[in-house]
Amino acid sequence: MPAAHRVVALVRPPQSTFELGCAAEVFGIERTGIQVRYTFGVCTEKPGPVATLAGYDMFVPDGLAALDRADTVVVPGWLPPEEPPAPAVVRALRRAHDRGARLVSICSGAFALGHAGLLDGRRATTHWARADQLAALFPAVRVDPDVLYVDHGDVATSAGAGAGIDLCLHLVRTDHGAGYAAQVARSMVMPPHREGGQLQYTAPAHPIQLDGSLAPLLEWMTARLGEPLPVEELAAREGVSARTLARRFADQLGVSPGQWLLARRVAAARELLESTDLPLEAVARRVGLSSPTNLRRRFLRAVGTTPGAYRRAFRAGT
Repeated sequence: MPAAHRVVALVRPPQSTFELGCAAEVFGIERTGIQVRYTFGVCTEKPGPVATLAGYDMFVPDGLAALDRADTVVVPGWLPPEEPPAPAVVRALRRAHDRGARLVSICSGAFALGHAGLLDGRRATTHWARADQLAALFPAVRVDPDVLYVDHGDVATSAGAGAGIDLCLHLVRTDHGAGYAAQVARSMVMPPHREGGQLQYTAPAHPIQLDGSLAPLLEWMTARLGEPLPVEELAAREGVSARTLARRFADQLGVSPGQWLLARRVAAARELLESTDLPLEAVARRVGLSSPTNLRRRFLRAVGTTPGAYRRAFRAGT
């Protein structure tokens, strides 16, 4: 069995316990019935007590040398954002990246990566309230204030603190497949993947009046992925116009009905590719994507690889 993937979080005072907890909960918990595939540790520039925003200190015995042994380095916040890391921290981050470690930021942690020059020329995100500050400090970074996370493979950034869980689960899904990630998410009582971007969580210029929960309709749609589900039929089921339904989806989920449905169909296809030997034609039919050609096109656009390549990567050993 391959060695467990080593995840190390770099903390600094004052440390957000929630942002650190996002990574610790996903990568650092042993769960009954779920194979352990990660180890988790914490380090800091100056080992010893580290003050937290929760009003207590935590003791961190490991220094920056721990980053030299990490497969993934997580920066769970960086406060104050405008304060550059010490030269030793910058060197440690760059050294980890140069040797092939994956660098991940949660919320304001993107500022640490920006100070280290690791986001230059790249698209990145952070909490929507700090996006303008990130763009102003690092003009070479293409800041996207809408998305929940951005993953370049070697460097990944997440939006506000809760989006750190979205990114960490995404990384688990990338490393070990949708099935394993779903097990981890289920044990956390979390959705394996959230739709939409973080702008749905910003304070609107004018209060949005939601028209009721979409949950029953979403459940009904999920149970019928293999069927044609035109927006007109969905709207009729809700007793509203197609335009009103589209507005409800945009307000509550940040996506259109078609985008939400396509994402669910691709997710269902991933699970079937991992857990069955069904031919692509059968997979496409079951998830409502009509044909292997359409499945390949939609899957490649959403996942970044072909269904066949995805199955070869994740069918065995998941």
